[in-house]
Order: sequence, then C-alpha cells, then structure tokens
Amino acid sequence: MDDLESDFNLKVVLVSFKQCLNEKEEVLLEHYLAGWRGLVRFLNSLGAIFSFISKDVVTKLQVMERLCSGPQRDHYSSLQSMVAYEVGNQMVDLERRSRHPDSGCRTVLRLHRALRWLQLFLEGLRTSPEDARTAVLCTDSYNASLAAYHPWIVRRAVTVAFCTLPTRKVFLEAMNVGSTEQAVAMLGEALPFIEHVYDISQKLYAEHALLDLP
Repeated sequence: MDDLESDFNLKVVLVSFKQCLNEKEEVLLEHYLAGWRGLVRFLNSLGAIFSFISKDVVTKLQVMERLCSGPQRDHYSSLQSMVAYEVGNQMVDLERRSRHPDSGCRTVLRLHRALRWLQLFLEGLRTSPEDARTAVLCTDSYNASLAAYHPWIVRRAVTVAFCTLPTRKVFLEAMNVGSTEQAVAMLGEALPFIEHVYDISQKLYAEHALLDLP
C-alpha cells in the first residue's frame, strides 16, 4: 500500500473507473480497488483533514486485497461473484457484525458509502462557482451520505474539521491535471463513470438486502 503516499492524478482514477465494468456490467474488483487507491492519494494530498475517512478506507482496501489474492480469489473477481459466493455460503450476517466482521460484502459496503460522499463532493466542486465555500460543499455531501452511519460525536467533529478545508482552487490544483479548467473538465469525464459504478453496486446490494449490514 506504499503507493498511497505517492502523488495523486485524477486521470488514474478516471482510467480505473472506466475499466471497472465489463461487458456484462459487472464491477471488477481489481479496478474498483485501484480507483479507490487513487482517491485515497487525493485525500492524503490534502493533509490530515480527511484522515478519518482515508484511514478507514485503507483498512478496508487491505481486507479486500487479502480476499482478492487469497485461496478463494476466483470468487472475488467481481462484486457480483463476491456477493453470490458470500451470500450463498452464509458468510454475511444480516443481524450482527461479530460472526463475519471482515466479509467482502460488509467491507465493500463501507467503501460504497464513502464513494457516494466523494462523488457528491467532487460533483459539487465541478459545478460550483470559483468563490464557493468548500466547507459547505463537503458538509452538504457528507450529510447526504456518510453522516447517517456515524454517531453524533463523529458527525460534529467532522463538520468542524470541514471548516478548515482549503479553497476550491486548491482542491482542483491537487488533482494534478493542469489548470482549474482542465480539472473541472476531467471531473466531468470521470464522475459519470464513478456514478455508474455506484448505481450498479447500489442496485446489487439492494437486491440482496445488504444495504444495512451491521
């Protein structure tokens, strides 16, 4: 996971999420995880503000990488094959976490929820005016996604931390694709792929009643 400390480039994320779906619109976990590694580099490049999310994401990525390279790796080639395998073999506990704390379904669900927050925030950055307050954009995105799964004390700490976020220009420059206009254009190209992957994952989890795994 050392590459999570290297420079972020939005193009890497774009390529990963472009490659995430096969012709059957199955979510290929290799590219899904690669896309997330790129997003973690983006969060890390902005300092400690997002560490509450990036540290948890890194832990989840490590769990998934073990599963994808382990003895049952053939079942972890796609999100669809993983869900079929774990649900079919009763490896997912719908009532409590204790029995299967690191199931692939539970682990990806946490990544899935965080992806929604990032998708909403990046879309806000893309469409907002130059003088938009990133704290407001990030808080609104958080409240519409991850906040529902965090206790009050975490929500409070997070929204206070968001008040120290850098400007929109700094965020766009951190994407390392050129000018702010180029970053906005690249977001316009990347976000539909991220959203499509999210929507397919959301539908799959809903079909198997997995959206509220403890």
